[in-house]
Amino acid sequence: MCGILGKISYNGTIDKNRFQAMRDTMPYRGPDSNGLWFDETEKIGLAHLRLSILDPTPAGHQPRVEAAHNCVISYNGEVYNYLEIRAELENKGYSFETGADTEVVLKAYLEYGVDCLRHFNGMFAIAIWDGNKKELFLARDRLGIKPVYYFYNDEAFIFASETKAILKDLDQKPALNVQLIDSYMSFGYIPGENTLHQGIKRLMPGHYAVLKLDEPKESQLTITQWWDLKFDNTQDQGFDYYLNESKHLLESAIDLRLRSDVPLGIFLSGGIDSSAVVGLLADKVKEPLKTFSIAYDFGKKFDETHYARMVAEKFGTDHHELKITPRQFADFIPEYIHLMDEPVTEAAAISLFFVSKLAKEKVTVALSGEGSDEIFAGYDLYQYMNVLEKYRGVVTQKGTELFAGMANKVLGKSHKVSKYLNMATQPIEKRYKGMSTYPDAQKEALYRPDFRIELEQAKADSGHGAFAAKLFDKTKDNDQLSKMLYFDTKTWLVDDLLIKADRMSMATSVELRVPFLDYRLVEFAASIPSKYKINKGQGKYPLKKMMEGILPNDIIYRKKMGFPTPLKLMFQNELREYASNLLLAKDTRVHKFFKEERIAQLIEEHNDDKYDHHKTLWQLVVLEEWLRNNS
Repeated sequence: MCGILGKISYNGTIDKNRFQAMRDTMPYRGPDSNGLWFDETEKIGLAHLRLSILDPTPAGHQPRVEAAHNCVISYNGEVYNYLEIRAELENKGYSFETGADTEVVLKAYLEYGVDCLRHFNGMFAIAIWDGNKKELFLARDRLGIKPVYYFYNDEAFIFASETKAILKDLDQKPALNVQLIDSYMSFGYIPGENTLHQGIKRLMPGHYAVLKLDEPKESQLTITQWWDLKFDNTQDQGFDYYLNESKHLLESAIDLRLRSDVPLGIFLSGGIDSSAVVGLLADKVKEPLKTFSIAYDFGKKFDETHYARMVAEKFGTDHHELKITPRQFADFIPEYIHLMDEPVTEAAAISLFFVSKLAKEKVTVALSGEGSDEIFAGYDLYQYMNVLEKYRGVVTQKGTELFAGMANKVLGKSHKVSKYLNMATQPIEKRYKGMSTYPDAQKEALYRPDFRIELEQAKADSGHGAFAAKLFDKTKDNDQLSKMLYFDTKTWLVDDLLIKADRMSMATSVELRVPFLDYRLVEFAASIPSKYKINKGQGKYPLKKMMEGILPNDIIYRKKMGFPTPLKLMFQNELREYASNLLLAKDTRVHKFFKEERIAQLIEEHNDDKYDHHKTLWQLVVLEEWLRNNS
């Protein structure tokens, strides 16, 4: 697990001191070693920061040069099936100097070209300069577990694991993508390829880029999608088949992720996902598993450690716990903003930082249960939407419109019943957005009139909303649940949960592995009929049945919590003064977009316990802190 960086300069040679400073903006990503490489013209440079996992000797350092083939690689991540690929390549006549997967990745590229990606099972961001072809090859794993960003103009092409490394090389910070502030307020993160910085983009999951220097400038860069998730669950082979195969694939995914030359542990929340990893792994290791849990010192509602302890005791793990205070949370916010690199309102990320920090005392690699909800339909929202769909099927479109109109007249449009009935009249795209994102009416109440005009113009110029529409269009022939799972895999999972997982684990120099996102399991889960994923009122039904007899039923069938954070209470206590000083100061950046008087009203109403505005206040705090560092 590492950090990568590269630059191709079109205007003179690369300033080596500046390039090194770019690399050094993210030292936590590779505390064990670092390296720089430049071609003979000094117009092309690669950099690397290494967290040693496989072959921790100097032989595994990067960038790695394959002189005989005029290629060099800077690579972040793990290809878990590297031993199998290595054996295949050895049969083809290749020899190896190291025990690291980096050499395997590079030689797989030499043998298979861009199709090497289809051979890899892992999480990765790969950069290879091919001197013979005069090409840069840049690729990202299927699910987007490992990040890579790029910036491209007439002067340079720059890529990096984090945007702060790119920004370090720019003489002035890019202008804001104003229309994306609306996306941020809707989702709590920014989905898609664009970032708030104009000109800085994400290479999307399952995509690769090729930059051909021998081509005319306007056609040098091409970006290709090499993998996508497809739902084909029309062939019903019976529940037992899907249950057994899912278990087999999950066990195989866990086995692969045990490959490490450094100590390994598990983040154990006490929920079914992380507990399943412990339960399926416990008998595969000789020494007791090291498990790590965290909770807030803020009452039982925010403490799952007794469930984690139950699992730890059952499987005899070497268990470690930490309780953090709201004050620790509050004090960490500025550092959180810096480390996250993007404005993401995933408050559980701070919990993840502290549990990663705890784990780092004992291990360098940790497994987690991330991704299970997106492949097996674990969120309550999916069930609510299922109920609405069944209602639509019984009542018909005309009936839903009639009942919605009656509810609006009798109860008012703001009533909860009216809200659900109104949503039932809408197609899935609008219905799901209405359930899963921040309500448009609440955003509109915040927006300044001049910002609203600027926003609408920016949206019109950028084709805002096309990304989400495209995602639903790709699944137009699938059932409702499959549409939602695909959308969340391409948005919420990659641009929120996996960003959180990458940044917070890397901030403590811990490699986080996610067996539920093994592409074989993800693809297979997409073939499971939706009726088996949500069954008898239970989401994640295959996983729950799989773990019966392995985990206690109290773990399997308890309500999902997921690192609960006491934000509501903190904005009335520890964060009260901080939020007021930050959001109501004369130099507050968000006042350019949002009404100051409305922000003041939100703070007052929340403090007086009239309304719960903690979600909005947290969104504003994160955005304000980010803007102070990035504009």
